[in-house]
Formats: sequence, structure tokens, C-alpha cells
Amino acid sequence: MNRLILAAMALALAAAPVSAQDLDAQAAERFANLALSCVNREYPNKISHNLNSDKDVAPPRKLTPAFFGCYDWHSSVHGHWLLARLAKTWPSAPFAQKARYALKHSITPENIAAEVAYLKADGRASFERPYGLAWLLQLSGELHEWDDPLGRELYANIQPLEQAAVERLRVWLPKLSFPVRSGEHSQTAFALGLALDSHAGGDGFAKMIKGRATEFYRRDKHCPLEYEPSGEDFLSPCLAEADLMRRVLPPVEFAAWLGGFLPHVPAVGGSTPWLRPVVVTDPSDPKLAHLDGLNLSRAWMLEGIASGLPEGDPRIESIQYVAGMHRSAGLSAVTGEHYEGGHWLGSFATYLVTNRGLTK
Repeated sequence: MNRLILAAMALALAAAPVSAQDLDAQAAERFANLALSCVNREYPNKISHNLNSDKDVAPPRKLTPAFFGCYDWHSSVHGHWLLARLAKTWPSAPFAQKARYALKHSITPENIAAEVAYLKADGRASFERPYGLAWLLQLSGELHEWDDPLGRELYANIQPLEQAAVERLRVWLPKLSFPVRSGEHSQTAFALGLALDSHAGGDGFAKMIKGRATEFYRRDKHCPLEYEPSGEDFLSPCLAEADLMRRVLPPVEFAAWLGGFLPHVPAVGGSTPWLRPVVVTDPSDPKLAHLDGLNLSRAWMLEGIASGLPEGDPRIESIQYVAGMHRSAGLSAVTGEHYEGGHWLGSFATYLVTNRGLTK
């Protein structure tokens, strides 16, 4: 069979919509291979790196030896999260051993010690804050939940970096006067949701997150959803805020808050496309490709919002309908054809189809 036919078959498989109900080991392997192809791929690489002296001039593998692949630090972190998530879920799948090897190779005591030293060095107070640090806590939380000898070993190894990330966020949050409402890495709401779900830092840290979320968002009304998205968004400011608040408020309170915050949501069920998926004009452009991630993150945020409402709420059906539209559009874009999206979209797809963000 020639290469063109094989490539066509691969793209057809990649474009097939995947749902949480029918995700199987074959589809999971497709996502895992995207991460396996990049977690140790050093170049191309985009680093956010403060130089304190000539000694800080070094290749990525020397600067951050655990998380140097996948184009940038945060993508490497959630690429490792993807591998842990899928290896835990499909331990007998063909990709699982490769995933386990990659995790064990990266998350060693020596590599993590170097990561901690890098994070704590002068001039790096804002390094990967909050997005990358929140994904680091998600990775740590995934390892903590993995009932497996390797999971326990890796969780013990990553603990110093988890503690450093928690401390960095614990110092920053009280000083943050206003939330960051962007659609990219600086957004506050999405990162707080990831950090809260990770259960890192104990009850005190969770209490701080919920307190700050309440102060930032409890009084918000009429979020301008019609202004979204900006041209390079991969997160929705409005939906991410609502998805965070359903973690903070009891269902009845959340239902009332959502009515004032997103009056756009139809109060009757049915197939009303009140929020449509977005279209990427050039998936080879790393910034424009963000919009493929937006479809995926909108899908899981909408599902999260629906899960936070009381049973029988009339908005659930219309929210789930729009979530399905975004799910199909987002998953069809996870092809790996372009490295600009392939190095990270698999993580977003895995987060969506494995229901990672939904309340247990």
C-alpha cells in the first residue's frame, strides 16, 4: 500500500469524531502518539527564559530537563499528563508501555530537582504562571490518582516541583488585584479550575482558590459572549469563568448565578445553535491554530457547566447540544498534520473525551 493511501487513511481516522462513550484504545493511541512524538523532541522550541548571566545560555534540555519537548514548557507538561492519563485508562493498550517509558525517563528525581532550581532562580517569579503551573498540578494529581507502582514512584519524584508550584501560586493569588480575563495562557479562571481539581496543596490551598474565585467572579453579570472569540483564543473567558464557578458554588446557587452571568443560554431545550464552533483558516499558523483548541475547550467547559446545574434545569439540553457541536468540530481537527497544533491539541482532546474536568 503506497504512502499516499496510508496518509489518507490516517487523516480519515484522525478526522473521525470521538465521544467519551466510544473512545477506544485505537483512538487513545492516536492521541498518545501525538505526545510520544514530541515529549523528547527539543526543536523547534519556544522558550520563555530570563537570562541572569552567561551561564543561563543553554539548550532547553539543559534548562528544564524534565519538560523540554513539545515546543514549549507547558505543552511538554500537559503532554506528559496525557501519557499518564491514557496509560492509566488503557494499561494494556499497545501504546501504554511506550507512555510508561517516556514518563519514567522524564520524571526522575534528578530532572525534577533541576526543574525546581530553574523555577526558583532569580527573575522567574512569573514563569509559566498560571497556565503551565496549573497543568503541572494536573500532572501531579493524575500521578497521585494512578494506582500503579510506576504512578506512585513518579508522584513521589514530582512532589518537590508540585510543592514549588503551589507555593508560587499561593504567594501570587493574594496579590492579584483583578482576574485576568484573556483567552490565552494568562487567563485566571481556567488555571484556578485545573489547580482546584488537582487537589494539590491540601484544604488550605483549595480554600484560597475558592475564596479568590468568589471575590473575582461572584458579582459578575452579562458576560459579553458575543465579543468572543478573539482571533488567537484557545480558551473562552466567559465559559471558563462559568466552568470555574460551578466548582465553587452549590448547584442551586450556581444556577441562579449563571442566569445573570450568561443570559444568552436558552431556557428551553432543543437544538438551538446559540454558540457556534469556530473555523481555523490556517492550521499551520501556531497562533491561528489556537482556535482549534478553543472548540475543544468550549466543549468540555459547556459539559462542565451543564454538570453543575441542578437536575432538570431547562438549560441543560441546549448547553449539551452546543457542546456536541464543538466536540465534533474540535476533535476533527486533531490530526497531527501540523506540528503547530499537533504538539498540544492531543492533550485538549484527551481532557475532553476522558471527562477529566467533570465532577466525580
